[in-house]
Formats: sequence, structure tokens, C-alpha cells
Amino acid sequence: MTNLPVDGTPLAADPLTRAVLEIDEYAAGIGWDQPARLFALVDTARLRDEEPALAAQLGIDENADASLTPVEQDEVPATVPLDEFLATIAWPDAVTGCAMTVERLMLPPSAEESVPAGMDEEALAKWVAEHPDRQEVRMTVAVLRDGRRESALRLREKDSTAEVLTGADLVPGLAEALTATFEE
Repeated sequence: MTNLPVDGTPLAADPLTRAVLEIDEYAAGIGWDQPARLFALVDTARLRDEEPALAAQLGIDENADASLTPVEQDEVPATVPLDEFLATIAWPDAVTGCAMTVERLMLPPSAEESVPAGMDEEALAKWVAEHPDRQEVRMTVAVLRDGRRESALRLREKDSTAEVLTGADLVPGLAEALTATFEE
């Protein structure tokens, strides 16, 4: 039997997995059709020691057992492609990692064979949006400075905490883009 805390988020032994699931649950509480969201991941104990007012504002007390605390950043501009936006990010040393949630349409692998040739990005996006097998997915991806990564995928049609998929390499492109925000 799986143990679930009060909010329904599955318990995870790894702090990075817990942070990803916490962010996924937060995004689920806001609902679908949301813009991308960016989070700094900070060491909880360090946050309590160095920024007690912020820790109190975030509801973190001395008994909190999470070792990573997600802190949502300013709004991600919708008019700038994500890769261009992420290329402008530089994190201070106090930030242990970062995470992002994004919603996208995806197709099953079987649909790749039917993609019309020669389409530009705009035409391809329209084709995917109109495809009968498309699925809406929310991806939450987190990376740490040391290279570790974790992801959570939630399908809109199976919008349940119990149906969230997790794994380190579910969204490798976004994980690589987030990792690049820590490179000098």
C-alpha cells in the first residue's frame, strides 16, 4: 500500500523527486491552460537559516523535512521561446537547482509516420493541435547543479496524482536547457 500525505502527493524518498511532485501538485491545483512556470530549488535548512522571513512566508518551520524548497520565480514571458528565455537565466550560488512546468500537446509514436513532410513550425503545431490522437500533457522537470534530474508527466485526460509518471529522462531536452542555466 502506498502512503499518501494529506494533499495526495505520493511520498518519495529522493528529495528531488519530492520537489518535482510538490511542484506538479501545485500546478495541478492552479489548473490547466497555464503559462510555463519557473522555480528555484533551494536547500531548505539553508533557507531557514539565511532567510527566516522568507521561510516563514513560505510556511517552512524548523520541523519541515523537505531538503529542497521550490520558490516560484517571476512570470515566464509567453512571447519569448523557452530556449531563448532560459539562455538569459543565471542563478546565484544559493540556488541548488531549478525546475519548470510547461504544458504541451503530444502525439503517440504511431502518429509520427503520418506527419506531412515539409511543414514549418507553425504548420506542424496546427497539425498536431488538430490531430485526433493528441494529448495535453503538463511536464515538470527539475535539475540540480550536480547534474541530477527528475521529471513528472501528467496527462490532462488522466488528471490524477495517482497517474503522474516520474523518471529522470522523460523530458531530456528541457532538462538539458535547465541544466545550461547553471553553466558559466
